[in-house]
Formats: sequence, structure tokens, C-alpha cells
Amino acid sequence: MDSKVSSKCSKFIVAAINFGNTYSGYAFSLKHHWGKVLTNAWQGGSLLSHKAPTCLLLKKDFSISSFGYDAEDKYSDLTSENKHKDYYFFQRFKMILHEDVSVKRHIQCQDINGETIEAGIVFMHCIKYLKNHLYEQIKKSFLNTKDDDIQYVLTVPAIWGDKAKMFMREAAIKAGIKQADLVIVLEPEAASIYCQYLHIAKNDSASLALGVVKPGTKYMLVDLGGSTADITVHQKCEDNTLEEILPASGGPWGGKSVVDVFMKFMTELMGEKVMKDFKKESMEDYLEIMRTFESRKSTIKPDEDGDTHMTIPRALFKLCTKSNGVKDFKDVIDKHEKYRNDVKYAAGRLKWENKYFRGFFKKTIDSIVKHIDELFEEDVVRDVDIIVMVGGFSECMLVQDAIKKNFDQKIVIVPEDAGLAVARGAVYFGHVPDAISRRSAPYTYGFQTWPEFKADRHPKEKKVEIQGSMRCRDVFFKVITKGEKIMPGHLKSQVFQVLNSGKQCLECGVFISDSTNPNFVDDPGCRMLGILQVPLSGGGEQTTSVIEESLIFGETELRFQARDVYTKVNREVIFDLHKD
Repeated sequence: MDSKVSSKCSKFIVAAINFGNTYSGYAFSLKHHWGKVLTNAWQGGSLLSHKAPTCLLLKKDFSISSFGYDAEDKYSDLTSENKHKDYYFFQRFKMILHEDVSVKRHIQCQDINGETIEAGIVFMHCIKYLKNHLYEQIKKSFLNTKDDDIQYVLTVPAIWGDKAKMFMREAAIKAGIKQADLVIVLEPEAASIYCQYLHIAKNDSASLALGVVKPGTKYMLVDLGGSTADITVHQKCEDNTLEEILPASGGPWGGKSVVDVFMKFMTELMGEKVMKDFKKESMEDYLEIMRTFESRKSTIKPDEDGDTHMTIPRALFKLCTKSNGVKDFKDVIDKHEKYRNDVKYAAGRLKWENKYFRGFFKKTIDSIVKHIDELFEEDVVRDVDIIVMVGGFSECMLVQDAIKKNFDQKIVIVPEDAGLAVARGAVYFGHVPDAISRRSAPYTYGFQTWPEFKADRHPKEKKVEIQGSMRCRDVFFKVITKGEKIMPGHLKSQVFQVLNSGKQCLECGVFISDSTNPNFVDDPGCRMLGILQVPLSGGGEQTTSVIEESLIFGETELRFQARDVYTKVNREVIFDLHKD
């Protein structure tokens, strides 16, 4: 690959951390051989995989932490010896950042027993573990490598908002990654870049059509991970870069949503108290049920008759029969009005007809198909003939079958190692950051402003007096319109004058809106992204400062800058996403 496309990274190595809701991992490659991406093999019992469960075991004084399979095993040992009360155990927690409106710096994260701590601490420890593990693996192969030789890339879902991306950046910096050495990449963009370059990496033009399609070709990228479905549309440009035609959209329709349906079934069958006690008393067995279901989830076939079996730990049957006052678990099922015809029990195993077992997937798959169908109604998507499926959940045969059957007029591509497409593509992005040439604005962006009041334009209830001047409060000064095509580095500015004397800091609210033409920041669909703060120096300058504040668009993260209009001096900018 490097003979055809050179790495633009100034560092010796690009390393990507793929932080997922269910599983996480990392990948890296060298600047001069960037097509050869290396990953780690994680071991959990007899299972070897390229990713580890996103689980964190953290001592309550924050002195000791473990991650992945190691965290699961240690917590199981602690619970069996009743020594777990001094620890937090977190799993599948990334989704708390999905609802961007609620993301604040001090948002709380709940552990498996319902105890909460600041989510930033949890995310920081996870990223720190992955970063350190990655660094140690690199040093084993390249002895003299220093941390400064590495460009880090952190993946985030594209449907996350700016607040969630900023939250992840803060957590990564606290985890020990230098601000200048950190790049955020959107997961579907990383996967799309992976698909573009895969045929070169494999020296095989037949391995995937995307890298050799002609410019102007559009395709839908369906990224199905552990927590979310991220769906976007890209177009190949004349210079072989990619343009985002449609902003990413989707919902919480990743593999976790199927697990949630299954666990709801188990809880209703066994009883809520039984499952709660089972988690407390037999954590190792509880985790084994989860692992077994994950295995069945990836192997269940669309049209195969027969049954699906799962071995259920003896401890769970014992708790359930005791709670129901029966001797045999068959009696528990026979007494259950809702499920007695749907599940059978024999020789320590639950048995479902495959047709019923596939029902655990139905709601999730239907949501994915419905959303894709709605996207094809968009004018800019009607001529898209290719669907590319990536992410761990895209390897599920039921999902593939549903998309192929519902969109039988489209070409559906599932690339090699689809579950690693994001991690490997994130490494590629670190080497070729200009691979995405234009993006589509997901929201309308603007500043909160207080212009001179105009009676013919502004409602009188917005009229306020500031130092003898009549102003209109809370005007939405638009700088970018939702859906607008923007290139990386696209800068939009607004000049602000300090209205109140004696202020130590100029504060300006940055707002986003789902509408294309909001008038005021309190209009429906508007919400505050955060507060831009520009510290002011002392003296009389405080009353006369005129500051140009700028938002920089078109990249994976929104960036900010400020400068004094009179002195031309750049100012420090603080963006506070905690305030509402």
C-alpha cells in the first residue's frame, strides 16, 4: 500500500483505540508500512479474540483496576469469596453518552450493583488500560519506541453529538494521551476508509469493490457495533477522497439490544429476584451465560430448522426452583403462562426452536431495516446501489440476511474482518487524515447574541437594557446550516464586544438546532452545546475588548479559537460543556 499512497503522519506509528460498548481493542501500523495493521489477541478462558469485553474492575479507592477478560475473571473470584464489596464492576456503559443532550462533564456511571461514580473516571481508566497495554505490545516489537513516537486515534460513533466527543477527548487526555497526539475518528468514516484501501492492503482488487469503483459512486455505510447502528452515505470523489453525502444517523440497535431482549426473557422466566441473587452469588456463571449467548448470537442461521441449546448453570436452576417452591425446573416452566410453550428444559440445558430464538433479534433488525428504508426515501440517496456492512454485529447472519432480502435490488457487501473494519480503518485515518474531503453538518450551529433591539424585527419580551443600550436577548446567530457541505478547516467567526465593564471573562453560548433557520436560542429544537470562555486581562481593556470568536468545522471534532481584533493576539479559549 505504501508504494501507492504515502502516510501523511509525522509520527513513527499510528495506534487506534477502538472503544466499544460490548468489546474494545486496538490496532497499529508503522508509517512506512502502514497497510500492514497489527492487532492484539485477547484470551478469555479457551476463547481467543481480537477484542476484549468492555469491562472495568476498579477498587473503590481507585488504586487498582483491571480490564476485559481479566476484569471479568477477577470479579468472579472476588464475588465467590465475598470480597467484592470494595470494588466497582462496570460493563456495557458506553451508551450513557448516546443521548448527547444529557452529557455533562460530571455525568454518573452505574456499576453492576447500582453504585455510581463519575463516568469520566470510568472512561479514563478504560482508555488508560488500553493505551498502556497497546504501548507495551508496541515496545515488545519495536524496542526503542517512545510514547512521543505514536499518533493515537480514538474511535467514537458518528451519531454521537459534539458534547460526547469532547467528553471522550477529555477522558483520553486524563488517561495520559497528549492533546497534540490525539485524533478522534468517527466509526463509520474509519470503516469506509478501511473499505477504500482494503483491496490495496490485500493486493487483491476482487476482495472489495469500493477501492476500485469510479469517482462519483455513492454507497451506504451501515456500521453495526455493540451499542449503536451508525448509517451514513459516502461518495467517492475525483481525487479518490470521500465525501459525506448524508450525516450519520441511526439508533441504539447494536448487538447489545439483542442481549437486552434475551436477558429480559431470562429475567421474566427465572424471576427478577432470582436473577439479581444469581448475579450476586455466582458472577462467574452469570458471565458465562452472557458469553454463551454472544456465541449463539453470531452463529444462528436465518432459515435453519431445529433447536438452539444453552447450558444453564446449576446454581441458577437451584435458586429458581427454590424460589418457586418446586423440585424440578420443568415445573417452573410449566407454571409460566407466558413462556411454557416456547422453551424446554432437559439435561441442564434450555432449548428453543430456532424460529423462536430468532425472535430475540426481531425488534433490533426491524429497526435497522426500517431506518435504512427511510434513508432510501431521501432524494440524495435514491441512486445509491451499494450497501456496505461493517462492525461486529454486521457479522450476524440474521442481520445480513434481512438486509439482503429487504434490499434485494442493492449490492450488499460485507468486507473481510468486518468486525475489525473500524479499528483498522482508524489506523488508516491516522495515516491519511484527508481521506474524508467534505462532511455534511449534522446540526445548525450558532452563537447566542444580544444585538441592538429592532422593534420591527424583535419581540418586545426579548428587549433588555444593558448600560443604556437597548438589546435583544438570546438571538441565534447562525454560522452553519444543517446539511451544509463543509470542508475540513472551514472557519466561521463572529465579533463580540464586552458589554459589561469589570468582567474578567467573555462568555458566549454556542447552540445547536435541528431546524435550519432558528431565530432564538430558546426556540424548539435548540439546545446549548456549551459556553465559550475567553479570559480577559486586567486594566481598562476589560470595557473595550473586541474579541473575534471562531468555530472550525468540517473535521471529526468541532474546534474553537479566539483573537483580539485590535491587538491581533490569539486568546486562550476554554469550552465548558458542563453548563446547560
